[in-house]
Amino acid sequence: MIKEYQSVADISGPLLLVESVEDAHYGELADIELPDGTFRKGQVLEVNQDKALIQVFEGTQGIDIPKTKVRFLGKGIEFGLSPDILGRVFDGLGSPIDGGPEIIPEKMADINGAPINPYARDYPNEFIQTGISTIDGLNPLVRGQKLPFFSGSGLPHNKLAAQVARQAKVLGKEEKFAVVFGAMGITFEEADFFIRDFKKTGAISKTVLFLNLADDPAIERIATPRTTLTAAEYLAFEREMHVLVILTDMTNYCEALREISAARKEVPGRRGYPGYLYTDLSTIYERAGRIKGKKGSITLIPVLTMPEDDKTHPIPDLTGYITEGQIIFSRALHRKKISPPIDVLPSLSRLKDKGIGKGKTREDHADLYNQLYAGYARGKEAEELSEILGEAALSDMDKLYLKFADRFEKEYISQGEDEDRSVEETLNLGWKLLSMFPKKELKRIRDAYIEKYYDKNREA
Repeated sequence: MIKEYQSVADISGPLLLVESVEDAHYGELADIELPDGTFRKGQVLEVNQDKALIQVFEGTQGIDIPKTKVRFLGKGIEFGLSPDILGRVFDGLGSPIDGGPEIIPEKMADINGAPINPYARDYPNEFIQTGISTIDGLNPLVRGQKLPFFSGSGLPHNKLAAQVARQAKVLGKEEKFAVVFGAMGITFEEADFFIRDFKKTGAISKTVLFLNLADDPAIERIATPRTTLTAAEYLAFEREMHVLVILTDMTNYCEALREISAARKEVPGRRGYPGYLYTDLSTIYERAGRIKGKKGSITLIPVLTMPEDDKTHPIPDLTGYITEGQIIFSRALHRKKISPPIDVLPSLSRLKDKGIGKGKTREDHADLYNQLYAGYARGKEAEELSEILGEAALSDMDKLYLKFADRFEKEYISQGEDEDRSVEETLNLGWKLLSMFPKKELKRIRDAYIEKYYDKNREA
């Protein structure tokens, strides 16, 4: 039986303190009835003896303390799961917002799922083709991996995220593939962009979208990635699909966490974020992966905008500890009109060696990305030297590396929003650029591969 309480003791910002409460639990939902008969939703953030602290989703403005009634519903936030969620658009709490019919669920699941047990994890080792050369060629994404995008305000990370969502596929096998997209704290224009983009290209049929807008409650922003991953876990581990989860923007999620922490008067950690930020992020990120004995998988791309483009900021810093690499966006490349402006040198996929090679991509893949990386790094060094001493101070070989770096940015890194390059095309493009150099400069590639691919992909 649901008990009703008329014992609201205090209001502080979006928080409501209720006294003389029995059997309330952390994460439990509550109905708050105002004197005029309208209802608001809330969630229990803290229980201390007979007191419960509730975060009100719609805010506490207009609540009359003595006349307000509170009912605890005995359950947390749940999401109704069914194959029919594919092709649908939901808000951050899992309610349909696309005008379609209500979902008739096969089952209800609490959104606060558990991270995957490390012992039960299967090692990620299968290549996912995104169609983006800088990812497929240099920092390959592997099924079950967590590979974040570290971007900055105003950079086109959302366009790239949408492109990856449209183009991602598992090579060599006809397997069921789905994209679950969770957006937190985005503007109406951004939400409209994602919906239109997926509908225009037909990708919506294999996609589930969860959209939390900037003017939606902070507590909904906290729930959005968990609702997203609950849908992904159902599709992956019960429907045996390979699921790509994209979460954007994790910075907005962390800001909401900080807002709630401040309202609860918790002792702040680095830069005002709660001291449990690392633990909280890990409960999200560690729900991705592969499980032994299960056919499905969850591959995760969290997108975050680094405040002031600072990689040492707590959000990217802690994310980097939990995930397996990072794709870093460059403002300097963006100014050069290179799109997507991915900074190759500091970007890293820690599992790239596991998903490439013969039978997965191509035998020359590892040698090729090592040589491209080394060539681009030397070209950037030559560029710095020419800015200090002038191009006349460079050797002929340095000038060649400088030219290579320029072409590499314009032809390899830069590609159109609708350009879906196969991994074969990406590898051949790499060889075409390396053919600028004499064979003796290709010191990181085995002779057998130079013999096989160098002349075949050389520019006429």
